[in-house]
Amino acid sequence: MGTAGLRRKANTKDMKKMKTDCQSRITRRGFIGAAASATAFTIVPRHVLAGSGKTPPSEKLNIACIGVGGKGIQNVKSVSTDNLVALCDVDEKRGAEAFEMHPKAKRYSDWRRLLDKEEKNIDAVVVTTPDHVHIPVSVMALKMGKHVYCEKPLGHNVNEIRVVTEVARESGLATQLGTSNHSSRNYRGVVELIKAGTIGHVREVHVSCDNEWDPLPRVAADASTLSPRDRRPEETPPVPKHLKWNLWLGPAPVRPYHPSYHPIAWRGWWDFGNGRLGDMGCHLIDLPFSALDLKYPLTVEAEGPHRAGLERAPRWLISKWTFAARGDQP
Repeated sequence: MGTAGLRRKANTKDMKKMKTDCQSRITRRGFIGAAASATAFTIVPRHVLAGSGKTPPSEKLNIACIGVGGKGIQNVKSVSTDNLVALCDVDEKRGAEAFEMHPKAKRYSDWRRLLDKEEKNIDAVVVTTPDHVHIPVSVMALKMGKHVYCEKPLGHNVNEIRVVTEVARESGLATQLGTSNHSSRNYRGVVELIKAGTIGHVREVHVSCDNEWDPLPRVAADASTLSPRDRRPEETPPVPKHLKWNLWLGPAPVRPYHPSYHPIAWRGWWDFGNGRLGDMGCHLIDLPFSALDLKYPLTVEAEGPHRAGLERAPRWLISKWTFAARGDQP
């Protein structure tokens, strides 16, 4: 994502005339468009301004960050050299660091209100919410003409991803999926080595993940029955004052608040996340997919501690995928 990298300057006479003609109705983008057509304007290359060590104003985007706690604060810091116009989080406590870091940015708890109020003030949106809110935010922002950086996984299910992919294609805007490992030097170096045949033909790959987000105790269960672990909590503790629970639920079915959902463990509940395979698989399985030119598997097998639950992902899972030959690869 980036701006054009151009800065335009006008002489005093033309600038005054433009201001008189367009005052009270000209937008930032309208000004840039009008400036480009004025013969008195000259284009100053970026390197002329680069000596100051600062990013030229014309290269900065006006950005809104939606979801600024947890991973969100890392993304806020990553775009802090741009103009952060607005910040949004349903949890005031988790969003506190970002709010304090950018006191001039407008604060919101409802992303819909942010996009409605700031539509004319922002160029791009960074989405770092729980998985089930990724697509609603991204699609709305794209339809409003905003560039989008969305954290992984792109959507909560395959249909959602197909929808946002089509919207992005039609919009022609800059979009990016947040898989930071994919851009790292180590990752790209390994991919290059494998593609170069350094270790010969690769016929088998093992990928593992030991992340644990579940705060509830592990309960053994007979393989023929649903695990007690698949049931929703029966307790209904009060919603913390710093959290707007209904906004956190967003498009998900209504249920009482419980700490086994927010702030971390939502990843293992089907209404909000995708379990470890859908969550960390975006990172870990991405490397062999890139290095071995993989696409769709021929077969998929999976095994876990019990049959699939209706509410939650299993405590552990082993999945086996097989792929057809690709070019000269087995």
